[in-house]
Amino acid sequence: MKSYSLATPVEGRDTWRDQKRYLWMLGLLVPALPFLAAGLHAATGFAAFLWLGPVMFLVITPLIDLVAGRDPTNPPDEVIEALENDRYYRWVTYLYLPLQYAGLVYGMWLIAAGGVSLLGQIGMACTLGVVAGIGINTAHELGHKRENVERWLSKVALAPCFYGHFYIEHNRGHHVRVATPEDPASARMGESFYRFWPRTVAGSLRSAWRLEKKRFARRDKHPFSIGNDVLNAWLMSVVLWGALMVWLGVGILPFLLIQAVFAFSLLEIVNYMEHYGMLRQKVTSGRKERHERVNPAHSWNSNNIATNVLLYHLQRHSDHHANPTRRFQALRDFSESPVLPTGYTGMIAVAIIPPLFRRIMDPLVVEHYDGDIRKANLQPSKREKLLATYPPPADGTDVELATDDSARTSTDDVDAARCPGCGYTYVVAEGNEQEGFAAGTSWSEIPDDWCCPDCGVREKIDFVPLTREAA
Repeated sequence: MKSYSLATPVEGRDTWRDQKRYLWMLGLLVPALPFLAAGLHAATGFAAFLWLGPVMFLVITPLIDLVAGRDPTNPPDEVIEALENDRYYRWVTYLYLPLQYAGLVYGMWLIAAGGVSLLGQIGMACTLGVVAGIGINTAHELGHKRENVERWLSKVALAPCFYGHFYIEHNRGHHVRVATPEDPASARMGESFYRFWPRTVAGSLRSAWRLEKKRFARRDKHPFSIGNDVLNAWLMSVVLWGALMVWLGVGILPFLLIQAVFAFSLLEIVNYMEHYGMLRQKVTSGRKERHERVNPAHSWNSNNIATNVLLYHLQRHSDHHANPTRRFQALRDFSESPVLPTGYTGMIAVAIIPPLFRRIMDPLVVEHYDGDIRKANLQPSKREKLLATYPPPADGTDVELATDDSARTSTDDVDAARCPGCGYTYVVAEGNEQEGFAAGTSWSEIPDDWCCPDCGVREKIDFVPLTREAA
């Protein structure tokens, strides 16, 4: 297994301080945008100010990225635990939610109250969509954590945009299948965003429902239950939207839909960029064939400061996939990770113009795979054209399967087994009711395709058997 190193050595480890510590609070400017936009509109009468959200996210932030540059510094290993336990960073994410909801209520009231042109109403809805879209990223940060309160807050953050199934699909679907043709949230080389969008929106919804249906089947229960995390997340949206329409009238429904579609489209265009063309190669583990484990080479990264502050280090995506439960302030940069030409916000503007995006990104994918795009995740309908445009090395050899000797042979008679990635431990005597395994469910009864419920990275075959004393 190839080893990976941090991008930049850290000096002064004993005195290391997070130089972005207070910059993270700038992320709270985003949920304040509806109030700022309305204030500027009231002061000037210009409806264009109600479009402040899209302008801020898609124009101003990319420009700041270009001026501010990049930040490749990493926290040293010995401060990671203390950094993650610093509750200041948790409150940075927690505070986003009340501001997000206050902005939604105020923005919808402004739309319903009249006195704003239709163009201005749409602009306010899109500004609210920016807030909800970055709210999805807040939900992303919270949903990966082990604490139940943070997982529920993740669903709360997703309610305004009616995308609650993301909580299930991202953690237990995308993280398991990332950078494979089976993942609806991993874009293929040659695939435009406009082709990717319906595939990922519909595919993620289907995947989330199947995952919950499968979990309930293990418990011999019907999935139509309040305990279904897809249904209870959607119920939050129904209650929220219903309450707003009872108060302000059904006339706000089109604007609720606009902000929701704008929000989850921001999510999906980021998904589109994060793994464009990336492919985990097939390896053999014993007599089984599987995709290699996720590593830093399977995600596009960026260290542009402005976007990283707004998106809680989302651009350090490689470390996130390797350590999904790690908190944003402790994510690190890896030198082996492929790097985007600029920050995510700037690349969004490029992605909406498919020929420009492919002109920039396709050569980078080719370079990443040393000229052999047979190793990339290719759009099937464009495969022959891509191979003709970027011919693989003329050595006449095919891509061969590697052998993964790091996977452990599944041991049936064990008292417990631990995920070597995040440390989650399955204890036979306790089971895991949430996953559908009753107390006493033996390790041999756990399905072979089951993944760690905390990190979604390590499969059953990777788990380390433990003795009774170790468990």
